[in-house]
Parts: sequence; C-alpha cells; structure tokens
Amino acid sequence: MLHYKGSAKTQFERQLQRLEQDTLRMGALVESSCQLAHVALFERDMEAAAAIAHQDKQIDLFYRQIELDCVNLIAMQSPVALNLRLLSAQMQLIRDLERIGDYAKELGDIARRLFPYPLPHYMGELQVMSERCRAIVSMSLGALANLDAEVGLQVKQKDDAIDADYRRLYGMLAKQAPSGGTVEPAMLMVLAIHHLERIADHATNIGQRVGFIVTGKR
Repeated sequence: MLHYKGSAKTQFERQLQRLEQDTLRMGALVESSCQLAHVALFERDMEAAAAIAHQDKQIDLFYRQIELDCVNLIAMQSPVALNLRLLSAQMQLIRDLERIGDYAKELGDIARRLFPYPLPHYMGELQVMSERCRAIVSMSLGALANLDAEVGLQVKQKDDAIDADYRRLYGMLAKQAPSGGTVEPAMLMVLAIHHLERIADHATNIGQRVGFIVTGKR
C-alpha cells in the first residue's frame, strides 16, 4: 500500500485496508462454502448443505457492503492511479467471489436432490473434479491474500485440467441410460459439472485480477 502525508490520506489508507480485510473474510466464507458443498455431495451430509445457505447470505452481505465502500472511496477520495486500479479490480473480484458462493449453494441443493437416489454413476470422477476446484479456489485466494501475481497467473494452467474433466464427464453422462426409469440423477450430475466448471472459471478470474492489481498488466 502507498503511504501518504496528511490526515485525509491516512484515513483513506485505513479505509482501503478495511476493504482488503473484508474481501479476505468474504473469500474465507466462499472457500468454506466450497468445502461444505464437497462434503454435502460426497458424504451425503445434509447439514453441510443447509449450512451453505446460511453462509451464502453472509457472502451476499459482504459483497454489497464492499461494493458500496469501493464506490464511495472512488467518488470521495479521488485515489491515485495505483489505488484506483486496486479498487476497480476489487469490485470485479468480489463479484467473482459472490458467484463462486452462488455455485456452491447450487451444489448443496443438488446434494439434497440427489440424496433419495442411489449414488449416480461417475460419482468418483465428479469427486476428482470437485477436489481440483477446491484446490484452484484455495490457490486463487492465497494469491489474493499475499498479492502474489505469479501464483495468480498460474491459476489458469490449473483450470485447463478442470475444463478437460468437464468435457470428459459431459461425454460420459450424455451416453448414460436413465437409471430406474428416471433421468433426474443424470441431469443433476450435468448441472454439478457445469457449476464446478464455472467455479474454476471465476477462481481463474480472481487469479488474473490479482496479477492486474500487482502489475497493471492484463
């Protein structure tokens, strides 16, 4: 962070630091929701699924407050170029976090809807994809916490494996015959791989935004 002389600029620095801390707290909730979604899906833990909905409300509150704080700082403080870049990127970044939280909530709902059925085919492959997604979310949030541009930009490489998982699983599910006369489990699995793929995309966005914050280059 830049250092300024004068009380007004010192106040700006404190506000900026609070924004950074709130963003990290929001990120921790998002990462926790991804973990709960994984537990709900693969351990069939309905309490974990219910907990995601509660956390999603907290994530949404963080999102609205941080966005408002960013707008107010830009409007009232006329920040210098470096901090303007930080605030603009942060507004985009919290949107990515909020969307990851939404997809984790959707995965919890899928876990509830799958619960009455026997374990669907390819659940093991889905678990591998989910574990990769959790790793990429953790990696992007680590880059954010440390403002590590190198790690942030490496996230894209990890996303390629998740894209491959999505294509492979979609191909398998498209050929799967209905189980027990119902197509719902297969349809839910297709939704699950879509949500996981989108989580990875938003995590990749976060990594790239960290790179932009640090280097100023897209």
